[in-house]
Amino acid sequence: MINCNFPLPFKLILAAFLMLSFCSSCSYKQNQAFLEKKDASSPIAGFTGNAEVYKIKPQDILQVRNLQNIKYIVDDVPTGAGAAPSSSGGAAAAGQSYEVAEDGTVALPVIGRVKVDGLTRLGAANKIQDLYGKNLIKNPIIDVKIINLKVTVLGEVRRPGNYQLIKDNASLIDMLGEAGGITDKGNEKRVKIVRGGLVNPQIMEVDLSDVASLSSPAMMMQNNDVIYIEQNRKSLRNEKLQNFSTLIQPILLLLNSALIITTIK
Repeated sequence: MINCNFPLPFKLILAAFLMLSFCSSCSYKQNQAFLEKKDASSPIAGFTGNAEVYKIKPQDILQVRNLQNIKYIVDDVPTGAGAAPSSSGGAAAAGQSYEVAEDGTVALPVIGRVKVDGLTRLGAANKIQDLYGKNLIKNPIIDVKIINLKVTVLGEVRRPGNYQLIKDNASLIDMLGEAGGITDKGNEKRVKIVRGGLVNPQIMEVDLSDVASLSSPAMMMQNNDVIYIEQNRKSLRNEKLQNFSTLIQPILLLLNSALIITTIK
């Protein structure tokens, strides 16, 4: 018959062990509360509005270049003629950078201020190309990029960080590719996209295993979107077991010492 009258040190250590196990479980749940749905009214089912091509706004930074001449934005116009330094440290082939003023215009060499507010990237390029082509350049091919737009990718990706949103209609898959893809710990069934900033944040969950969901217009990325890849269940279980093992090791050491002392007595 097993004797259940354990010594007092053993009982104290066992009670401490159970308490630490409970606390470990509670802290684990709290650590995984990032971007969780808080109530039934949270807009997690999808975004409102539609995903239009981005329109240029004041304070946007435009990179403008003439593809017919990689030296300058326009033929025979030096970079010092009112041009801002290139964002690439002065590399001429990258084009020159120009900030859109509060009145919606951008100051360009020779032709002066051009109204670009409300235009798409392609629309601005066509307008600038027409203005240069009328009197200054023969058959110009003007390329415009909006270089201040970005998407933030966080969580279980290989290269988390901020990524420029250069291409029109860049998709969720495009940005995950830029970030090196999802790690083995990532949960591809619960990818969260946060849109709207701090004022009016909207959250949508995307299941990458469902190909049909990727055809939604909401999958086209917009400026300041945040993509978050949470851990999958297997990774969470392994992490919990690892944390539990770290906590239990000193307790087992104390328990072993107490049993040795009790046996000796």
